[in-house]
Amino acid sequence: MTANIHKFRNLSTAVNHSFKSRWLLHHYRLLHHGPDTMEELLDRHVVKKEKSLDDDENDLLNRQRLTSSRREALSLYRDVIRVTRFFMWANSQGIPWRDVLRENVRKEFEEARFERDPEVITRLLIGGRDALQASLDKLAEKQKQEIEKQRGNSNAP
Repeated sequence: MTANIHKFRNLSTAVNHSFKSRWLLHHYRLLHHGPDTMEELLDRHVVKKEKSLDDDENDLLNRQRLTSSRREALSLYRDVIRVTRFFMWANSQGIPWRDVLRENVRKEFEEARFERDPEVITRLLIGGRDALQASLDKLAEKQKQEIEKQRGNSNAP
């Protein structure tokens, strides 16, 4: 009986020691969160190549990008044409600004028609939107000035 108790104590001590060492190792790994091997280290910190897409997938992605850029470009073009309606006065040659602006817009869009670089296309679209917004702001400011001018003239006896 004493031998069995002695065996049990040795076994429980060994199991307890094994459990403690596993717990400490597990606890240490939780604190450390580092790689165990050189391969794990390299996998975590070396830049991996992107999945290579086959030509069909690349073509599809390019078409989708161009399609969305095309939609944005057409939307911008329509917005510019709508805004040109507000430029009714004539320039120094007697040509309405509306026609001059539409001609210039058409020419610029035609020059950029075959651009394929997404970065350049984005830059052109942003520049076009900014220019459109700036011209609308200036037009609104001039309209306010004209209204104030007319009110000042009508109030004067």
